[in-house]
Amino acid sequence: MSNRALSPRNWQVHPPALAPAYKTSRLRAPAQALIAMDPTTSELSGPTFGPAQIAASDSDLLQNHKTTGLPIGERIIVHGRVLDEQARPVPHTLVEIWQANASGRYRHVNDSYFAPLDPNFGGCGRTLTDQDGAFRFHTIKPGAYPWPNGPNSWRPAHIHFSVFGTAFAQRLITQMYFEGDPLLDLCPIYQAIPDPHAKARLVAPLDMETSEPFDSIAYRFDIVLRGACSTPFENRPEGN
Repeated sequence: MSNRALSPRNWQVHPPALAPAYKTSRLRAPAQALIAMDPTTSELSGPTFGPAQIAASDSDLLQNHKTTGLPIGERIIVHGRVLDEQARPVPHTLVEIWQANASGRYRHVNDSYFAPLDPNFGGCGRTLTDQDGAFRFHTIKPGAYPWPNGPNSWRPAHIHFSVFGTAFAQRLITQMYFEGDPLLDLCPIYQAIPDPHAKARLVAPLDMETSEPFDSIAYRFDIVLRGACSTPFENRPEGN
C-alpha cells in the first residue's frame, strides 16, 4: 500500500457525509471541515494479524459457529481479490466479514428485529489474502431486514467487509450487495453514492464458474483500494 504515484482522488464518486434521505446521517455527518492527521507511532507499530491468529475454519461461516447442525439458508461462496490501483494483488491482508442470517437478523444485542436467530450461525468470519490477493468465504446469503429510516424501509441483502492494512489503525469498511436485488433501488444508503459506476462496484455478480454443484452458488467481489476503479468505502466519505 505504497503512497507513491497514487492517482488523484475522485471527489465525485463517493457519497456525501450528509445524505438527507439516509436519516441517521443527519445526526452523524460532521458539521465542520475534516482535519487530516498523521498516524501516531503506536498506530503504525501496533500488532497486526498474521497466519498464527487465523484458523482455517474462520472463513467458513457454515462451520465456525454451528452447535447442533448446519445454518439455515441459501449456501453461497463469496470470493474475490484485494487489489491496489494498478491492479496488483495485495497479499497477506486481513479481510473480515459480518452479516445478518438468512432471516435478516444479526447476532447482536441491539438487533430487535423479531426474525429468529439461527443457533448455528454466528454471522462473522475472517481470512488473510493469499499471494494473489485472493480471499474466499463460505456462508449463507443474508436476508433483507427493516430499519427505522422511514415507515417502510428495508435494507437490501448485504455483507459488511473490513480490510486491514499494514498497521492496526489502517482499516477500510464497505458493503457488498447482490446482483439483481430489487431493494437496491429503494435503499438511501446505496443511493447516496452519486456515481453509477461506483454503485456497480458494490454489487457482486453471480459467478457460476465458481459455484459448487448441488452445494453453493458463488458471487465475486473484488476490492480495489484506490484509484479510478476503487471500491467505495464507508469510512472515507472524502474519497479514496
